[in-house]
Amino acid sequence: MKHARILIIDDDLDVLTAVRLLLKQRVGTVITEHNPERIPSILATETLDLVLLDMNFKSTLNTGNEGLYWLSRIKASKPDLPVIMITAYGAIDLAVTSLKQGAADFVVKPWQNEQLIDVITGLLSKSTHKKTAPTPKHSDAAFIGESAVMLDLQYKINKIAPTDANVLILGENGTGKDLIATAIHEQSTRSEKPLVKVDVGALTETLFESELFGHKKGAFTDAREDRVGRFEAANGGTLFLDEIGNISLQQQAKLLSVLQNRQVIPLGSNTPIPIDIRLVCATNVPLADLANENRFRRDLIYRINTVDLQVPPLRQRDGDILLIARHFLKKYAEKYRKQMVDFDPGAAQKLLRYSYPGNVRELQYSIERAVIMSDGEILRADDLIFSSIEQTLQQPLSQKTLPEEHNLVELERATIANVVEKHSGNISKAAKELGITRTALYRRLSKYDL
Repeated sequence: MKHARILIIDDDLDVLTAVRLLLKQRVGTVITEHNPERIPSILATETLDLVLLDMNFKSTLNTGNEGLYWLSRIKASKPDLPVIMITAYGAIDLAVTSLKQGAADFVVKPWQNEQLIDVITGLLSKSTHKKTAPTPKHSDAAFIGESAVMLDLQYKINKIAPTDANVLILGENGTGKDLIATAIHEQSTRSEKPLVKVDVGALTETLFESELFGHKKGAFTDAREDRVGRFEAANGGTLFLDEIGNISLQQQAKLLSVLQNRQVIPLGSNTPIPIDIRLVCATNVPLADLANENRFRRDLIYRINTVDLQVPPLRQRDGDILLIARHFLKKYAEKYRKQMVDFDPGAAQKLLRYSYPGNVRELQYSIERAVIMSDGEILRADDLIFSSIEQTLQQPLSQKTLPEEHNLVELERATIANVVEKHSGNISKAAKELGITRTALYRRLSKYDL
């Protein structure tokens, strides 16, 4: 109890005050919040041991829907974080529903103080026991695959993770760069400390410093309270900056200064705060493009790129596609309570022929949709529908690069180049798709100097 960090979310300020006064002498930190919209931000920046969550927010009807919604968001982000639901006396049935959806317990307003303390103490005791039990460092589901490129990637992660080296993860959208970052943290010596993730590419110029470095109350118009930045929140642990290739040169300069000095100065303050973090960054921008001085500072690249990891696109992972597809089939069949066991040969061939511009993420959503829509035990080719969003981005190379005065020779050359690239240089697969022999394809590759 003495070292616990508890978050209380209720739009009734009197409730927040009462719980804070009750707990402040018994637990390490009590964080109160009246606006549930702040929950995702708090979860991202704070290490918590327990949450007390109200069932209703500013509603004259005790539907409980908003409380159940935020419970689902908390459990999706932090599955092991215990949540106690706060409910009115007349809504016991809603509290029971919350237990079925993952809540650890519930208390009824107005509660007896000793009862609330007992519930909190019991859950914190269970949570502490769970944390000390041995657990696997990371889920194998994040790294399903037996292809040479994936085995090589796993070998590199195992070598890099225990060090404190900064890592730059490169790869297309949907390849699982965030999962790689999580695995690196979980296998590092900092695994007991926070892993803080930030999509820096989505931060505006005005929010960049406030989110990363924090601010003091009154630093700007909407700064109504002190806020800890992501660097400080990750102190002792790992900071994962996603989409690092999309930040401006001005933002890069500010980031470089923090990394060089190993300290942050919150907005509205003159006092530097020392930081001790392991930095992991990710981008879908190729390293060659990132090295362009007009786009990205080279001195910053050296800071963030002690080691780089290239995550392969799914189309280059021969033999992994069906393994991953069957993993998602099992996962979503269990989730949606369907009796589905495998793909028929037509569906398997369809999965293998597709090029997956959206990578593993696209495959995952396609399998989930197929499971939802299909009623059979075996998924058929017709059940599989790939993303129309991704397909609009998958314009053939012949349409992108042909000169205006193209002729049959240029058309053939571009088509062959497109198919060979699609199959990552696998001549057998390319020849099969083109409907010609391997020998004929080799002749054409030589003819067109490809």
